[in-house]
Amino acid sequence: MEFRDEVKKAVEDFGTPLDDIQTDQLALYYSLLLEWNNKMNLTAITEPHEVAVKHIVDSLSAFDGALFRDGVRAIDVGTGAGFPGLVLKIYFPSMELVLLDSLQKRVKFLETVVSALDLKGVSCVHGRAEEAGRQKEYREKFDIAFSRAVARLSVLAEYTLPFVRVGGSLLALKGARYAEEMEEAETAAKLLGGGAPTARPVKLPGLDDGRAIVRIEKKKPTPKAYPRKSGTPEKKPLGQ
Repeated sequence: MEFRDEVKKAVEDFGTPLDDIQTDQLALYYSLLLEWNNKMNLTAITEPHEVAVKHIVDSLSAFDGALFRDGVRAIDVGTGAGFPGLVLKIYFPSMELVLLDSLQKRVKFLETVVSALDLKGVSCVHGRAEEAGRQKEYREKFDIAFSRAVARLSVLAEYTLPFVRVGGSLLALKGARYAEEMEEAETAAKLLGGGAPTARPVKLPGLDDGRAIVRIEKKKPTPKAYPRKSGTPEKKPLGQ
């Protein structure tokens, strides 16, 4: 089965059907992903069905109709090849999106995809989260920060919560050990101005591997001391 058919079936099975334009955009995205993956390491998953479920549908699992309103501002921290940010942008075009990544080559790939898919309201930014989170144009400017496969939640909270405005949310796409990560991240979340982590379990089509979307709501401003300098959050996670 071609990728276009695989992704169409996968998103319908998950309950997030796409129109023909969106499906065509995802097919072009997949084509560019394979092309660039020959030049640089973007993903180990390349088979059509696997990409449709483990990249596309997994990204869509972060969508929450209560949080994604017209004009919502979001940042994908450590976006890599654009998951989940680009997929969510295709699904919810009115979102204003920043894709942040620390590797210039990946940012160039993202810019190529954004241009090829003719996506509006997307900025591709080269930078480390610890540095960008201190910059006035990004600090506490977003309704939603999301992140996937970047770090354990206690570390990820320090990377992401400084970007989120009070009343906004971090949405972290997590695997089978999410409950353990939530428990160890409670202190970090509180120090950074967040509430207690909550989870929404997710089941992808044909998989039952214990995934969840973990949400931390921003309750108050992040203290100026955070994020700490590059490398420190991972070496010395808050509350541990």
